[in-house]
Amino acid sequence: MALADHIAAPALSMQQTLDDLAAEFELLGDWEERYRYVIELGRDLTPLSDAEHDDANKVRGCASQVWLVTETGPDGLLRFRGDSDAHIVRGLIAILLKLYSGRRPAEILAFDAKAAFEALGLAGALSAQRSNGLFSMVGRIRKDAEAAS
Repeated sequence: MALADHIAAPALSMQQTLDDLAAEFELLGDWEERYRYVIELGRDLTPLSDAEHDDANKVRGCASQVWLVTETGPDGLLRFRGDSDAHIVRGLIAILLKLYSGRRPAEILAFDAKAAFEALGLAGALSAQRSNGLFSMVGRIRKDAEAAS
Protein backbone atom coordinates (compact mmCIF):
# COMPACT_ATOMS: atom_id res chain seq x y z
CA MET A 1 0.00 0.00 0.00
CA ALA A 2 1.39 3.40 -0.96
CA LEU A 3 2.09 6.04 1.64
CA ALA A 4 -0.52 8.25 -0.01
CA ASP A 5 -3.19 5.70 0.90
CA HIS A 6 -2.69 6.62 4.55
CA ILE A 7 -3.22 10.34 4.06
CA ALA A 8 -6.64 11.49 5.21
CA ALA A 9 -8.87 13.73 3.15
CA PRO A 10 -8.30 17.44 3.78
CA ALA A 11 -10.39 18.81 6.63
CA LEU A 12 -11.21 21.94 4.63
CA SER A 13 -13.20 22.22 1.44
CA MET A 14 -11.46 23.38 -1.71
CA GLN A 15 -13.03 26.83 -1.29
CA GLN A 16 -11.86 27.06 2.34
CA THR A 17 -8.36 25.99 1.29
CA LEU A 18 -8.41 28.64 -1.45
CA ASP A 19 -9.63 31.28 1.02
CA ASP A 20 -6.77 30.37 3.41
CA LEU A 21 -4.21 30.60 0.60
CA ALA A 22 -5.65 33.95 -0.53
CA ALA A 23 -5.42 35.27 3.05
CA GLU A 24 -1.77 34.14 3.27
CA PHE A 25 -1.00 35.84 -0.05
CA GLU A 26 -2.76 39.01 1.11
CA LEU A 27 -0.60 39.15 4.26
CA LEU A 28 2.55 38.99 2.17
CA GLY A 29 1.84 42.19 0.31
CA ASP A 30 3.92 42.62 -2.83
CA TRP A 31 4.59 40.00 -5.47
CA GLU A 32 8.27 39.70 -4.68
CA GLU A 33 7.34 38.38 -1.22
CA ARG A 34 4.61 36.21 -2.71
CA TYR A 35 7.03 34.66 -5.22
CA ARG A 36 9.42 33.83 -2.36
CA TYR A 37 6.52 32.21 -0.50
CA VAL A 38 5.51 30.18 -3.58
CA ILE A 39 9.12 29.00 -3.98
CA GLU A 40 9.20 28.07 -0.29
CA LEU A 41 6.02 25.99 -0.73
CA GLY A 42 7.76 24.13 -3.53
CA ARG A 43 10.70 23.25 -1.29
CA ASP A 44 8.32 21.29 0.95
CA LEU A 45 7.19 18.93 -1.83
CA THR A 46 8.04 15.29 -1.34
CA PRO A 47 10.47 14.38 -4.13
CA LEU A 48 9.37 11.96 -6.81
CA SER A 49 11.47 8.90 -7.42
CA ASP A 50 13.72 8.73 -10.47
CA ALA A 51 11.31 6.18 -11.98
CA GLU A 52 8.40 8.64 -11.57
CA HIS A 53 10.24 11.25 -13.65
CA ASP A 54 9.11 9.40 -16.75
CA ASP A 55 7.24 10.25 -19.91
CA ALA A 56 3.92 8.89 -18.61
CA ASN A 57 3.93 11.37 -15.71
CA LYS A 58 5.21 14.32 -17.73
CA VAL A 59 2.75 17.19 -18.17
CA ARG A 60 2.60 18.51 -21.71
CA GLY A 61 2.21 22.22 -22.37
CA CYS A 62 4.63 23.44 -19.70
CA ALA A 63 7.78 25.36 -20.59
CA SER A 64 9.53 23.77 -17.60
CA GLN A 65 9.82 20.04 -17.02
CA VAL A 66 6.78 19.01 -14.93
CA TRP A 67 5.77 15.58 -13.69
CA LEU A 68 2.50 14.76 -11.98
CA VAL A 69 1.66 11.43 -10.33
CA THR A 70 -1.99 10.61 -9.64
CA GLU A 71 -2.97 7.90 -7.18
CA THR A 72 -6.46 6.73 -6.30
CA GLY A 73 -6.81 5.61 -2.71
CA PRO A 74 -9.08 2.79 -1.56
CA ASP A 75 -11.41 5.54 -0.31
CA GLY A 76 -11.83 6.83 -3.89
CA LEU A 77 -9.94 10.04 -3.17
CA LEU A 78 -7.38 11.23 -5.69
CA ARG A 79 -3.96 12.12 -4.39
CA PHE A 80 -1.44 14.00 -6.44
CA ARG A 81 2.30 14.34 -6.19
CA GLY A 82 4.45 16.44 -8.47
CA ASP A 83 7.83 17.85 -9.32
CA SER A 84 9.47 20.34 -11.66
CA ASP A 85 12.94 21.44 -12.61
CA ALA A 86 11.97 25.10 -11.93
CA HIS A 87 11.62 26.49 -8.38
CA ILE A 88 8.60 28.72 -9.04
CA VAL A 89 6.82 25.90 -10.87
CA ARG A 90 7.46 23.54 -7.94
CA GLY A 91 5.71 26.16 -5.81
CA LEU A 92 2.77 26.32 -8.19
CA ILE A 93 2.56 22.52 -8.01
CA ALA A 94 2.48 22.80 -4.21
CA ILE A 95 -0.47 25.20 -4.47
CA LEU A 96 -2.28 22.81 -6.82
CA LEU A 97 -1.66 19.91 -4.43
CA LYS A 98 -3.05 21.93 -1.51
CA LEU A 99 -6.18 22.59 -3.53
CA TYR A 100 -6.70 19.28 -5.35
CA SER A 101 -5.01 16.41 -3.53
CA GLY A 102 -7.16 14.20 -1.31
CA ARG A 103 -10.40 15.12 -3.10
CA ARG A 104 -13.15 13.20 -4.78
CA PRO A 105 -13.22 13.39 -8.59
CA ALA A 106 -16.58 15.21 -8.60
CA GLU A 107 -15.23 17.90 -6.27
CA ILE A 108 -12.17 18.37 -8.49
CA LEU A 109 -14.30 18.65 -11.61
CA ALA A 110 -16.69 21.15 -10.01
CA PHE A 111 -13.88 23.49 -8.89
CA ASP A 112 -13.30 26.64 -10.98
CA ALA A 113 -9.51 26.81 -11.31
CA LYS A 114 -9.54 30.04 -13.33
CA ALA A 115 -11.52 31.85 -10.62
CA ALA A 116 -9.21 30.38 -7.98
CA PHE A 117 -6.08 31.71 -9.66
CA GLU A 118 -7.73 35.10 -10.08
CA ALA A 119 -8.58 35.10 -6.35
CA LEU A 120 -4.93 34.39 -5.55
CA GLY A 121 -3.78 37.07 -7.98
CA LEU A 122 -1.82 34.51 -9.97
CA ALA A 123 -3.70 35.24 -13.19
CA GLY A 124 -2.08 38.67 -13.51
CA ALA A 125 1.24 37.89 -11.82
CA LEU A 126 2.41 35.00 -14.00
CA SER A 127 3.81 35.27 -17.49
CA ALA A 128 1.60 33.93 -20.28
CA GLN A 129 3.91 30.93 -20.61
CA ARG A 130 3.69 30.12 -16.87
CA SER A 131 -0.11 30.60 -16.90
CA ASN A 132 -0.38 28.19 -19.82
CA GLY A 133 1.74 25.68 -17.91
CA LEU A 134 -0.38 26.09 -14.79
CA PHE A 135 -3.54 25.42 -16.78
CA SER A 136 -1.86 22.43 -18.44
CA MET A 137 -1.29 21.00 -14.94
CA VAL A 138 -4.92 21.69 -14.00
CA GLY A 139 -6.03 20.09 -17.26
CA ARG A 140 -4.08 16.95 -16.40
CA ILE A 141 -5.60 16.86 -12.89
CA ARG A 142 -9.09 17.26 -14.36
CA LYS A 143 -8.42 14.57 -16.98
CA ASP A 144 -7.33 12.15 -14.27
CA ALA A 145 -10.41 13.06 -12.20
CA GLU A 146 -12.67 12.42 -15.21
CA ALA A 147 -11.01 9.04 -15.74
CA ALA A 148 -11.50 8.14 -12.08
CA SER A 149 -15.17 9.15 -11.92
